[in-house]
Amino acid sequence: MDNLEQRGHLLTEQVNPNSQNLDKLSSLELVELFNQEDEQAIAAVAAAKTQLAEAIERTAQALRHGGRLFYIGAGTSGRLGVLDAAECPPTFCSPPELVQGIIAGGAAALVRSSEDLEDRAEDGEAAISQRQITELDVVVGITAGGTTPFVHGALQAARRRGATTIFMACVPENQVSAEADIDIRLLVGAEVLAGSTRLKAGTATKLALNILSTGVMVQLGKVYGNRMVDVAVTNKKLRDRALRMLQDLTGLNREAAGILLEQSGKSVKLALLMHWTGLGREGCDRLLAQHNGNLRAAVDSHQK
Repeated sequence: MDNLEQRGHLLTEQVNPNSQNLDKLSSLELVELFNQEDEQAIAAVAAAKTQLAEAIERTAQALRHGGRLFYIGAGTSGRLGVLDAAECPPTFCSPPELVQGIIAGGAAALVRSSEDLEDRAEDGEAAISQRQITELDVVVGITAGGTTPFVHGALQAARRRGATTIFMACVPENQVSAEADIDIRLLVGAEVLAGSTRLKAGTATKLALNILSTGVMVQLGKVYGNRMVDVAVTNKKLRDRALRMLQDLTGLNREAAGILLEQSGKSVKLALLMHWTGLGREGCDRLLAQHNGNLRAAVDSHQK
C-alpha cells in the first residue's frame, strides 16, 4: 500500500484535461461533458470482465456451501456496497445476512460524511472479527483510490481467516498493490471534478457491483430466464410484478394467477412449479429443495 501522504500520483487524483474549463461551461455543455466522460465507466467494466466473471463464480460457489458475501468500504465506496447488499433481499428474497455491506463509521456514515474514519486499519480488522468471518465467506474490499487503510485492514484480516478476498479499485496495480484472491481494476481515468471519485469511479463501481450480485444470484437459481422469480411480494408494486410474471409464463388470467400466488404462499417460484408440474405446495417445496432452489432444474427433473 502506497504512502498516503503521496497520493497525488494516483489516477483518481489526476486533473482531467477535458474539464479544465468546467466553471466556464454552460449547463448544456456541462451535461454533454459528463455524458461523454461517463462512457469510460462502461469501458472500464468491460476491461475487467474476466476478473468479474471469476468473482461471480467463486462467490456463488462459496454461498452454495453456506458462505456469505461482504462488501466493505468507506465513504462513497462503502455506501455503494451497503446499497447493493440492501437491495438483494427484496430483489432475490435472500436472507439479509447472505449479502452484507460494511461501511467505516457504521450506519451514521450513510447519511453524514465520516471520511476521517477510513484511516483506521484496525477498525477494518475489527469489523471482520465482529462478523465472525470464516473460510466460507467472501469479502469484497472497495476503494476507488486503492489506499483506504480501513479496507486494507479488513482484507488482511479476512485473508488470515481463510476467506475469499476480492479487491475493487479504480487505480492500476502499479500505483497501488493489494493482496487478494481476485483483483478488479476499474480504470475510468481522471474525474471531471478532480479527485471526486463519487463520479466516474462511483458509477463504474455501481455497475460492477450490479453485475457481481446479480450474476451470483443467477447462478444460485434465483432467476428463471430473465425473471426475478424469487422476488419478495411485500408491497403492491411487487405483488403486481409477481402477478404479471405468472400471467406471462403460464398464460393464466390475472384472477387465476392471484389464486395460484396465494396457494403458493406468495412465492412466484413455487407457484410456477405447482402450475407446471401439477404437484401441491409441499411436493414442490421438496422438489425445489432437492435442486437447491433452482426452478429450471426442478422443472426439468420432473419432466424426465
